[in-house]
Amino acid sequence: MKELNIGVVGTGHLGKLHTKMFKEIENCNLVGINDSNIEQAKVVGKEFDVNVFESINDLLIKVEAVSIAATTSAHYDLAKICLDKGKHIFIEKPITATIPQAEEIVEMAESLKLNMQVGHIERFNPALVSMEKYINDPKFIQTDRLAQFNPRGTDVAVVLDLMIHDIDIILSLIKSKVKSIEASGVAVVSDNLDIANARIQFENGAVANVTASRISQKKMRKMRIFQRDGYVALDFVTGVSEVYTLLPVDQKVKEGSISFGEIGVGDKKKRLVYEQPEQKEINALKYELQLYVNSVLHKEKPVVTGSDGLRALRVAKIIIDKIENSRVDLN
Repeated sequence: MKELNIGVVGTGHLGKLHTKMFKEIENCNLVGINDSNIEQAKVVGKEFDVNVFESINDLLIKVEAVSIAATTSAHYDLAKICLDKGKHIFIEKPITATIPQAEEIVEMAESLKLNMQVGHIERFNPALVSMEKYINDPKFIQTDRLAQFNPRGTDVAVVLDLMIHDIDIILSLIKSKVKSIEASGVAVVSDNLDIANARIQFENGAVANVTASRISQKKMRKMRIFQRDGYVALDFVTGVSEVYTLLPVDQKVKEGSISFGEIGVGDKKKRLVYEQPEQKEINALKYELQLYVNSVLHKEKPVVTGSDGLRALRVAKIIIDKIENSRVDLN
């Protein structure tokens, strides 16, 4: 079995998790790790028995691909260094701190024919993975992503820290261009937006109402999808998903489903059926990184492309700008 020689740059919370997962992926050889904080890198290297490279250039000589798990502000410079050396990259979300930076590295990767995936991990959540065949042409999506306060991540607005997960999923599910965006939000405990809400309207008439907060009393990561004759509920915390479908009254209900009876009048009567799809037993991060390794080895398009990451960032930035421009000074 061919192995992909890969390195991890950044050994903070995410970088440590990447290091752990790459050690477990069979068709992957974790060559080593690098961090501007060399002492931190040495701690992680010792924990996982991984070589520590004090220079990123020394690491790049030994690998074919790099996982960039450093802070968002460092993504652009690190991505350019790796791409310039001809290395494939996996880059954590958000893709970069600014749109021009993202546009540049996406174009660079494409022109050099290098594989780039953006780490939107919720695309690989068991709740969403188990629902792929049930979701078609959503008309309305409601998301609530609430987290208890954690100083990690407050260097950026909650839109880039949390909401961007749902933005990426929504853009992948609704096959239409964004028509308009309305947004509101406030900073409460940090210098950046801590609570935000956005209403995204698409050209095909679909609407998404998205809420994110990092000062909630308890964690919540839920998405509700309404489509013709159907309702889908996803819980990204538990990985559980549920489906409610309206079927013709004479259609046989498949095994494992529960019929709640008929609704409607006359010829418009339909049967309401409930189903809870089998939960996929996967580790979202390991699955995400495994698929990336496979895409490089097999020269395939990654699940979440650089263009996907750029599109999500563009929408996130519009939301932030809408909120900033709507603030009123009451003093």
